[in-house]
Amino acid sequence: MLTASISDFRKDIKVYLDRVTKNFETLIINRGKDTGVVVISLDEYNSLCSTQHELSSKINKKRLDSAITKLKKGSSFTKKLIEE
Repeated sequence: MLTASISDFRKDIKVYLDRVTKNFETLIINRGKDTGVVVISLDEYNSLCSTQHELSSKINKKRLDSAITKLKKGSSFTKKLIEE
């Protein structure tokens, strides 16, 4: 995780944004006492949105938890996909 003041961010905006996008780092820009902004890459944002969507339904969350448990116990199985 990177942190920067607003002044440092302004000076080296390209360097900071390159690190965020190329290294999947999170950047926190401090804007004063107890305030700030978080900068993440578009890929990271899309991943977070997808995860939030998957976990937004209690039924889906239970299904995912069950699948994770089965994988950890080694009681999962594989299936061939039907190709058209």
